[in-house]
Amino acid sequence: MAAPRWEVVVLGLASVAWCVGDAQSGGGSAQFPWDKVRLPKHVVPLHYHLLIHPNLTTLTFTGTVAIDIAVTQPTNAVVLHSKRLRVTKAAIEAGAGSTCAVREVRVLQHPAHEQLALLAAEPLCTGHNYTISIQYAANLSDSFHGFYKSTYRTQEGELRVLASTHFEPTSARMAFPCFDEPAFKAMFSVKIRREPYHLALSNMPLVKSVNIASWLVEDHFDTTVKMSTYLVAFIVSDFKSISKVTSHGVKISIYTVPEKINQAHYALDAAVKLLDFYEDYFSIPYPLPKQDLAAIPDFQSGAMENWGLTTYRESALLYDPEKSSVSSRLWITMVIAHELAHQWFGNLVTMEWWNDLWLNEGFAKFMELLSVNVTHPELTVEDYFLRRCFDAMEVDALNSSHPVSTPVEDPAQILEMFDEVSYEKGSCILNMLRDFLTADVFKAGLVQYLQKYSYQNTKNEDLWESLANICPTVGTEKSELQSDGFCRRNQQSSSNAHWTKETLDVKAMMDTWTLQKGFPLVTVTVRGKNVHLQQEHYKKGEDSLSPTENGYLWHIPLTYITSKSYTVERFLMRTKTDVIILPEEVEWIKFNVDMNGYYIVHYEDDGWDRLINLLRENHTVVSSNDRASLINNIFQLVRIKKLSISKAFDLTSYMKRETQIMPILQGMNELVPIYKLMERRDMDDTEKQLKDYIVSLFKDLIDKQLWSDEGSVSERMLRQSLLMFACVRRYQPCVDKAEEYFSKWQKSNGTLRLPADVKTAVYTVGAQTSEGWDFLLSKYQHHSFSVDKDKIASALSLTRNKEKLQWLMDEGLRGDIIKTQDFPYIIVSVARNPSGYHLAWTFLKENWEKLIEKFELGSSSIAGIVTGVTNQYSTRPQLAQVKEFFSSLEEKSAQLRCIQQAIETIEDNIQWMDRYFEEIKTWLQKNHS
Repeated sequence: MAAPRWEVVVLGLASVAWCVGDAQSGGGSAQFPWDKVRLPKHVVPLHYHLLIHPNLTTLTFTGTVAIDIAVTQPTNAVVLHSKRLRVTKAAIEAGAGSTCAVREVRVLQHPAHEQLALLAAEPLCTGHNYTISIQYAANLSDSFHGFYKSTYRTQEGELRVLASTHFEPTSARMAFPCFDEPAFKAMFSVKIRREPYHLALSNMPLVKSVNIASWLVEDHFDTTVKMSTYLVAFIVSDFKSISKVTSHGVKISIYTVPEKINQAHYALDAAVKLLDFYEDYFSIPYPLPKQDLAAIPDFQSGAMENWGLTTYRESALLYDPEKSSVSSRLWITMVIAHELAHQWFGNLVTMEWWNDLWLNEGFAKFMELLSVNVTHPELTVEDYFLRRCFDAMEVDALNSSHPVSTPVEDPAQILEMFDEVSYEKGSCILNMLRDFLTADVFKAGLVQYLQKYSYQNTKNEDLWESLANICPTVGTEKSELQSDGFCRRNQQSSSNAHWTKETLDVKAMMDTWTLQKGFPLVTVTVRGKNVHLQQEHYKKGEDSLSPTENGYLWHIPLTYITSKSYTVERFLMRTKTDVIILPEEVEWIKFNVDMNGYYIVHYEDDGWDRLINLLRENHTVVSSNDRASLINNIFQLVRIKKLSISKAFDLTSYMKRETQIMPILQGMNELVPIYKLMERRDMDDTEKQLKDYIVSLFKDLIDKQLWSDEGSVSERMLRQSLLMFACVRRYQPCVDKAEEYFSKWQKSNGTLRLPADVKTAVYTVGAQTSEGWDFLLSKYQHHSFSVDKDKIASALSLTRNKEKLQWLMDEGLRGDIIKTQDFPYIIVSVARNPSGYHLAWTFLKENWEKLIEKFELGSSSIAGIVTGVTNQYSTRPQLAQVKEFFSSLEEKSAQLRCIQQAIETIEDNIQWMDRYFEEIKTWLQKNHS
């Protein structure tokens, strides 16, 4: 390291000597006073006074921050976070009336820990307040985090620049020096300098604007409530807005680039309804005067819940009633519901540390279901909720999974927590808990939790404690709260007793779901009236049949219906084995009613045959959710050798008569990947037979689809999926119809209005010719197709032309024609294309460093790319290549969880193909000739 440079700077009247240097031992520089990744607790921030001045021409910014701090233990050093900031001045001043003045301050940096230390010559006094002030300069970030640059083109083609922030989890330190951990809550007073024709936004409303020069305005924003650093936000842009006031008096505004403001109305109405819903549901007023929702042209994730200024990628906020599809409306509503739920779960009450991120994300994900069901019942959001649980189980069954609550320390590990386990599994176990406690008890517990911990930080157990202290009143039972905080019930054996165990120990139960990874497999064996139950840890992979590891036991809230009674019966299973005694013998029994529980079920002996017969004879006897869960469970059981693949295929044959979206999408979800594995191995005959079989299952339904936008939301969602499925599988009637639409649309130079729900299929078929592909690309760049960009990109990535696929990936990373934010989606789409999977893998290897720089090590974007590019490999040479490349990387990359997941998935695919390929071939020859 170069020796530090010394300067003397006059601050106020005190002559403050200070130095900036990289503090590593040796090399002549001073020893950095702190060696841990987590900050010391000797000093606590109270109030930040922040002034930021971005220059959108030079793409740099300067800042000054004054932080009022309280000293809780004697210390010479104030250690805080700073990343890529060039500090030019620093001082520590004692609070008013204090005798503990500070003479000299030295500044040391520890880049590896992203930390900065202000060293005082003498100790700061415990119990006293000080103000530390730091001046600094930095470049606007080139990535999607910190204070970063975003651009868009006007209809005339002029490139415009704006600057926006994204701090979660650890990037506030890239915009200003701060105590960048969620438990260091403080208040923030923000000032922003800008040119007169720009507009600045922050978490709070504007209080006043001061003209500093003819070319410079300083905006002063109101002081925030007490909050975490990752929720601070500011934007400098030329956005336009529209506004409404909620019935509770909160001003809601949508901000977008000027030319897209006409696409903001749907989001505005949805946000008003949703914010009103949450204020009523939580019985806690939204504490800020306004809530802005801003659509940012470059955005890595879907959206971010900054308090009072939520930010979104454009496709997650902007909706054109003429052109947008119904899936877009559903997604926008869910994303807004998610971010607004965070204003309570996450912002008002925040997890103490990132190990409990699920308290934020699992809740916001779960609240989407609860809120949208009430505010937008026509979207039937429950039709899509369960898919999440199956998606979560997919990664949770791998050995590389982790408990919902898991220790993390450095920024890459923290970023890795933003995964299916925190979000989807978190929401699924909450849904299970709500079903277990009843909706009213669950809601009362949540309200108690939010009220008790407002403006504070919490751990897992704080939530369980709040939920356990509410007594359910179900049916005619009398409940009373005992001194130990548990509810006792006067048990009745009648069916209105909600759970047939007398103590509800919520913490003991939920610890089994949050502190150990994976989920249980419950095996059901019926012997007359006795139902024998056994639980074990469901695991894919080599040792999936080894006996359950010690200690893996869950408290499972079982539910079941039988051929004799459709009333949901409930039973809390807390031991390895148990027995339920039925009132009479039954034809069949179905556990996990409506898939409200996060577990899968195996029916021993002829249990599955009875259910398969039931589906064949009268599938509507059980709900569409139950049918979807049977389809999912039977294929998961094949994976661990509990059943033969023939049995699973026997079950699918009922689907010729299925009409509901949940089971149909689930059937596709299980069958299409099998066909994709074969496609990667060039097994032409069997692959074709399997494809024909899948098409034959849905053929009648596909033929019935109208090529229009008519019908309910789930009918329209189903249409979009079925037509896309049929056209990609080259089902001729679908291809012909799509070609006809495409050629008319092309002849009209894109002015003909295509039904929104069939666009994806039409574009995909059109992109198969070189001329069609070029035409689509020209429309992709045209402003009038902005809401169709994702659909067009998807179609472009399905061409068989390798040069075009390569060009797409190159362009996506360059970020000029195709925004880099869409690159992860493009490369995975190319990887799913039989003509593209080699290209995508080569591209990933050659550009790994660039990808890490742009999307951040540990991010879900990187995880999505790694698993998406490799998850259809199923040969030993492919596995060797993947292992070889990732093990050649530096340690931090090589240890990423997504790499372990990718390797395990390929190993699982190899076993699967070795084990079942011949059997599938035989089954198809016998049952589908």
